[in-house]
Amino acid sequence: MAAQAEPSKSPLDTAKLVLAISLLIAGILGFYYFSAWATVYRVIGILAVAGMAVALLFTTALGETIWGFIKESKVEVRKVVWPTRQETMQATMMVVALVFVVGLILWLLDMFLFWGVGILTGQKV
Repeated sequence: MAAQAEPSKSPLDTAKLVLAISLLIAGILGFYYFSAWATVYRVIGILAVAGMAVALLFTTALGETIWGFIKESKVEVRKVVWPTRQETMQATMMVVALVFVVGLILWLLDMFLFWGVGILTGQKV
């Protein structure tokens, strides 16, 4: 694992982060302010504002760190050995069977406990 230095915090980065958060808040407020407009237009507007905020975020040192993490994650996902269709089906059937068995056991336990409590309280003779 490579040691990475913490991103430097410059006043410009802080200003960009504050502006990005302000954009998101303004987009959310605008979504509700323009409630008389069609929902499609409001959703498109909030998505556009969120896109601008994310683009602004990625121009900061924190954004570059996040983008580097995303790229490294994609590389790691390529290294995963995915199960075959047959292995997936077998595992799924095993889970279904075990859920059925555990459900049956819990149902029987509940039935016997209900029966025992009924006898102890004198409700069943």
